[in-house]
Amino acid sequence: MTEPSPSRSKLAVLLATTSYPLDSADWKARFIYDLAAAIDRTGEVQVQLWGPPGHLPGDVSSANSRGDTAWLHQMAGEGGIAHLLRTRPATGLIQARGILARLREACARNRADIYHVNWLQLALGLPDDGRPLYVAVLGSDFGLLRLPGMGRLLRRKFSTRPTVLAPNAGWMQARLTELFGDVAEIRPNPFGVTPAWFDMRRQIGEPREWLVVTRITRKKLGDLLRWGKGLFGPHRRLRLLGPMQEDIALPAWIEYGGPTNPDNLRQQWFPGAAGLLTLSRHDEGRPQVMIEAMAAGLPVIASRIPAHADLIRHGETGWLVDSRDELAEALREAETPSAAAEITARARSRIRETIGTWDDYARRCLTAYTSLLQG
Repeated sequence: MTEPSPSRSKLAVLLATTSYPLDSADWKARFIYDLAAAIDRTGEVQVQLWGPPGHLPGDVSSANSRGDTAWLHQMAGEGGIAHLLRTRPATGLIQARGILARLREACARNRADIYHVNWLQLALGLPDDGRPLYVAVLGSDFGLLRLPGMGRLLRRKFSTRPTVLAPNAGWMQARLTELFGDVAEIRPNPFGVTPAWFDMRRQIGEPREWLVVTRITRKKLGDLLRWGKGLFGPHRRLRLLGPMQEDIALPAWIEYGGPTNPDNLRQQWFPGAAGLLTLSRHDEGRPQVMIEAMAAGLPVIASRIPAHADLIRHGETGWLVDSRDELAEALREAETPSAAAEITARARSRIRETIGTWDDYARRCLTAYTSLLQG
């Protein structure tokens, strides 16, 4: 059984991430900032954050060395580790080894009662010191698990310490249990939302404008370019927001607005939008922007993939589509005021009741931390 040091009144948690927003206007991993802020607000945890530089909330402190900060900042400027592994695999593998080595040194340098890492791969960088481990598992981790031998490496890490794997969505639980259920506890913990989303009021403009908010890659866009032709144009606008991470020629019927962030979405884009659309075929976990849109009362139309089906009940809290005809019908229903009002009210209630705010997420983390410390 691992006990926190008696000399400290707060639990020391080293929170590790490879993505972090530089400032409030940065689109990258805003959820990590919100996560750290919520855990800090409990007043029971001293959070030490290891990751790219950025504004730290509350009493959160940095676990970086000066060299870590410069190195991680440069990597973030190149698009982050996931982007490097996808676009420049050789460079990405070198950077991945650097991440794990630097994280191991940070763990030796900073005394922690519990390690809390985001993304499974970061667990590989932890020292074999037996300290409890909490892992926030995201959808992109399932691409990692398809690599030969990866499951075996992770099992070895988890088997030497008390471990909780906390998938961001329930659909991940079965696979994680199959792979790691005998060496770790699988305890789903969905990310929360900022309470201001529930208070947002909408006034839809004309012509109606649908939003797609995503990192722009072929898998993230999915079938949008094929199915959207003829459904969007002057009569029904489509605005695409997000960083361009692959060289993709966008048709004239898509209005590209560049990267955005949650504050801009809440203040500028969501209030007048007809709804949110995502036709992604990417390894999604539980897309945060979908949760925020549902909390804000926007109709949501999504491709029928596990991550979306786990969040949306078709025809009850949104629409799931598998073809262009289904997309056209969903758009028609979502633009019918009575149908949209009924479905968005149910969606907003579901997010409030089953996911809640970031403070709800932090309380669930504290419960898991307690379980870990009890072995």
